[in-house]
Amino acid sequence: MRKYDVFGMGNALVDCVCLVTDKFLTDNKIEKGLMTLVEKDKQKTIIDKIRNSNPFIQSGGSVTNSVYTLSQLGGSSFLSFLISDDEYGNLFLDDIRKSNVFTADEDYYFGPGMTGSCLVLTTPDAERTMNTCLAVSSNYSIDNVSFDDLSLSKYLYIEGYLVTSDKAVSAIEKSISYCRENDIKIALTFSDLSMVKYFKTKFDQILDQKIDLLFCNRDEAIMFSGKKNFDECCNNLLNISEMVVITDGKKGSLILTENKKIKIKPYKVNAIDTVGAGDTYAGAFLYGINNGMSLEQSGNLASLLSSKVVTKLGPRLEKGVIEDIKLSIG
Repeated sequence: MRKYDVFGMGNALVDCVCLVTDKFLTDNKIEKGLMTLVEKDKQKTIIDKIRNSNPFIQSGGSVTNSVYTLSQLGGSSFLSFLISDDEYGNLFLDDIRKSNVFTADEDYYFGPGMTGSCLVLTTPDAERTMNTCLAVSSNYSIDNVSFDDLSLSKYLYIEGYLVTSDKAVSAIEKSISYCRENDIKIALTFSDLSMVKYFKTKFDQILDQKIDLLFCNRDEAIMFSGKKNFDECCNNLLNISEMVVITDGKKGSLILTENKKIKIKPYKVNAIDTVGAGDTYAGAFLYGINNGMSLEQSGNLASLLSSKVVTKLGPRLEKGVIEDIKLSIG
């Protein structure tokens, strides 16, 4: 019996979520709907401009949000990351520990520099645009991976945003090799359309052999596969992963294996902020498949939780809300 359902590796960021207008994005030359990597000076400039808008601040990062959801559902997760010993770094660390997410000792996660941050700029149509300053997180490497803890895990879960760094790609490759040698399943999320658009060769490098589970949305799936026909797109993705989970916003989601095609219904809600929806979905789905739920049950739980997170600002649901939803579906 392994200790952790999931060993997550990803960028450790402090999220700063704020409502803005389309004009704000245009005036500040920010490309809507994408995640853009920015330098410290640019980040500080935008932070100063939104400071009076009462932004919502919380520890974040794609895989961080997923393992948070898994842990609040009652699963067990471990997080591998890199922060600095500064105000935001200690906020991040305190937050995930209160969320019952396990970590290694500080030799694995403290590095010199500034803790990374992500400005989540949400427009009135609920579209989220992200300005990300990786800061010290850009130095994430194999030194931040505790193989003793990875050996105790059922799944390695890899954040697609890491492919922007050669050091991180090397850490991913070595971790994947370790998992294949030690019967640990491998899951990956593309994370964002911009990652697929600009770093496809890095994903190809990582996906030289089939993994066990891939998370993506419909646009990412089409972009990565290069297939305009959606059935061909799905078949292409099944060449790189034994299972593929494709989310499609208001249209629901799709779970694919070689022998199954399971459609998961959407839940109609009034969305005000889509940030965290995919992360919540992945965390809930990983909880389900590791804790006795069928694929359909896991998908339904994931769909329900992700539909709730878009009705509020911020990428996560409170623990009590998650527990109530879990109880409501038996």
